[in-house]
Amino acid sequence: MTVDDALTLRDPGTGAVSSPPPGYTVEVTSYGTRVEGPGGGRLLLARPDAPADPPAGDDTDAGTDGTEPAPRRPWHQVDVAIVDAVESPAAIGALRRAGVVAKTTAVLAVGGDHRVHSPAEFDRRARLWGASAPFDGQELWCPPSAWPPERAQGPHRVLITGGARSGKSAEAERRLLGESEVTYLATGPSPGGDKADDSWVRRVEQHRARRPSWWKTEESPDAAAVLRDARGAVLFDCVGTWLADAMETCGLWQERPPAGAEEELAARLDELVEVWRRCPAYLVAVTNEVGSGVVPPTVSGGLFRDWLGRANQLLAAESEEVVLATAGRVVELH
Repeated sequence: MTVDDALTLRDPGTGAVSSPPPGYTVEVTSYGTRVEGPGGGRLLLARPDAPADPPAGDDTDAGTDGTEPAPRRPWHQVDVAIVDAVESPAAIGALRRAGVVAKTTAVLAVGGDHRVHSPAEFDRRARLWGASAPFDGQELWCPPSAWPPERAQGPHRVLITGGARSGKSAEAERRLLGESEVTYLATGPSPGGDKADDSWVRRVEQHRARRPSWWKTEESPDAAAVLRDARGAVLFDCVGTWLADAMETCGLWQERPPAGAEEELAARLDELVEVWRRCPAYLVAVTNEVGSGVVPPTVSGGLFRDWLGRANQLLAAESEEVVLATAGRVVELH
């Protein structure tokens, strides 16, 4: 990457050139290689392991006439951030959390190759993170000449459905990698609890390993309570495990459910849908696409299928986006 035909940026961990041209400042930081040009424009070639912690530093200019210091742009905030969005898309969220990327910062997603199945898919992912995917040889300005592309922010609701191992959880996580504040709402059994078997423990560990370290985890079957107080972005994974727990609480897994069990479950579902509708956060929920023509062999299995289908329809009706995941690909449903 060439800057003003004056210097070339290569490895974000080692800097650009030993002696920058006059008027240019090049600094290797924990966030990557930062360049400031003669006109004051600031560009960052980000490290894939950019930390999410805000850097220490004085963000004010002292007044020249003895007055209170005047606020200024933090030294670490840049106009353009270039991120290898295939190697580490989570770096975008880390930079936002650290304040290096602000609302007016143009994020450029680069690195598209065979790891993403098509240029259109790479562009779709970039837009999810509020980034642009420039083409080879494109000339860009710093500061940017156009406002950064918009990304979904709260209140905004996305429901992602799909079959087992369809890639729905990976798509949900991918959508939130550019966010600075994310709560992961896990409604399944705790991996250390009595209901967790070895396969479930391994699955939970895999999910934890691929999530950014700064994401907060809430393990609770009471999804409505968590969503009621939610801010920032929330990944709700998943509606099916929430329903399974709610059915157990209401006694619907029993051979002879108690009187009023379905009415109690209906009230719980209504509460969840109401909180989903009113939540001010950016919400992404994962659910299971049940049935597909298969008739469950048990009465309780049939109840689960019917109630999850009902829950999916109610949540979808209150969502701005509904997405179907299959074989790792996603299709927007209209």
